[in-house]
Amino acid sequence: MSAPAAPSATVVLSGVGFHPLTEAEVVSRVVADLCAGVGGTLVTPNVDILRLVRRDAEARGHVESASYVVADGAPLVWASRLAGTALPERVAGSSLIWSLSAAVAAESRSVYLLGGAPGVAARAGEVLAERYPGLRVAGTSCPPYGFEDDPVAVERIRAEVTAARPDLVYVGLGFPKQERLIARLTPDLPGTWFVGCGAAIGFVAGVRRRAPRWMQRTGLEWAHRLGSEPTRLFRRYVVHDAPFALRLLAASALRRR
Repeated sequence: MSAPAAPSATVVLSGVGFHPLTEAEVVSRVVADLCAGVGGTLVTPNVDILRLVRRDAEARGHVESASYVVADGAPLVWASRLAGTALPERVAGSSLIWSLSAAVAAESRSVYLLGGAPGVAARAGEVLAERYPGLRVAGTSCPPYGFEDDPVAVERIRAEVTAARPDLVYVGLGFPKQERLIARLTPDLPGTWFVGCGAAIGFVAGVRRRAPRWMQRTGLEWAHRLGSEPTRLFRRYVVHDAPFALRLLAASALRRR
């Protein structure tokens, strides 16, 4: 099976090109690439990541080098509609971890889960394997806090993931830490797909609760997360992200005019 070509056109928001794909289309393309022996990387920017990319060259490089860039945030979809170049839907890493796992299970392929507190990735692997018969969990790892500053620790993780030779790796360490690690891993596994998935591993394991579906559909998932972790997320969501989102929406509306 040959891999499908990437979309020829992207939807540009705040200088970042997003692929106009639905979640089902993303899953189909990743599985087709795996069957063709082609690996890649998937990045799902939200408002916070888009804000960071504007001011950080390293962060921008991680996004621009990804195979697929899809919007994990309702405000990004709204902004694209206001600009007249609508993205089809929100594609969240917290949803992709389920739909991608289901699809690769149908091909009897393997996943590796990397992230979370001790034991969380292993529990998430058990949940996925139980829900999707045929899915093989090639391994799990929960790097300790600050591991990225220890070359020995990074090399140990690289060696473990490379030895496992998974088809798909979920890296849930937060942006851009997870993308830095993915960049270290991809040269050794050219046929593997890597997905930066943020808090998704914790959601699967059940140590965190995702927002109800009505909040996901209406763009209020951020409010649920803020209520769950107000001390950690207040400054990010209220002080920084909300004003940026409003500026993005306004700029998109003006761009269309």
